[in-house]
Amino acid sequence: MIKLAPSILSADFSKLGEEIEMLDRSSCDLIHFDVMDGHFVPNLTIGPMVINAVRSRTKKPFDVHLMMDNPMSLIDLYIDAGADIITIHPEVIFHLHRAVHHIKSRNISVGIALNPSTPLETLSYILQDIDMVLLMTVNPGFGGQVFISAMLDKIKALKTKIIEMGLNIDIEVDGGIHAGNIREIVRAGANVIVAGSAIFNSANPTTIIDDMRSEAFSEYKKVFR
Repeated sequence: MIKLAPSILSADFSKLGEEIEMLDRSSCDLIHFDVMDGHFVPNLTIGPMVINAVRSRTKKPFDVHLMMDNPMSLIDLYIDAGADIITIHPEVIFHLHRAVHHIKSRNISVGIALNPSTPLETLSYILQDIDMVLLMTVNPGFGGQVFISAMLDKIKALKTKIIEMGLNIDIEVDGGIHAGNIREIVRAGANVIVAGSAIFNSANPTTIIDDMRSEAFSEYKKVFR
């Protein structure tokens, strides 16, 4: 199933509540929050108070990606604030199995995110325990970057591995995605598409969401029906 997840990293934070309400009226499936701590990635964004403040503006699921050095210290705060999916990075978590199962014990979905240079082998022994893999298709930290084309092979390899293991896991991709490349990304095996600047920098974000979702769904039906 194709899902489109606009990233609020590119939204107008001076009217974030209104931006969330706009997304609530749109055809998007999830709302993606990039949480950055200024250490794991070179940017600083939002905390759980912001997520809690906008939680009442929509019933759409909140997809919260924690890009921070010590996520376990704050995971419960983000869950309590309204996260429906928490995605963490194995690059900074020593006890990944424990972290995954703690999140699952809170009755929400859990994802593992891999930076572009992090190999898929990092998912060994944990893939069967998670709901989603987020493949970063840019080096995280800032919006508006260019998609790293080598990540198409990584998406394909992950899709093959998931099929071989007989698992039902979403493949989410984030970074440099727009209407011009969304079809090849879906063709490679991704089904959850995060887009930020392509949506929020447009004159009509809801139309772009409709167009991107339609393009992605058409390609998905063609390849995976």
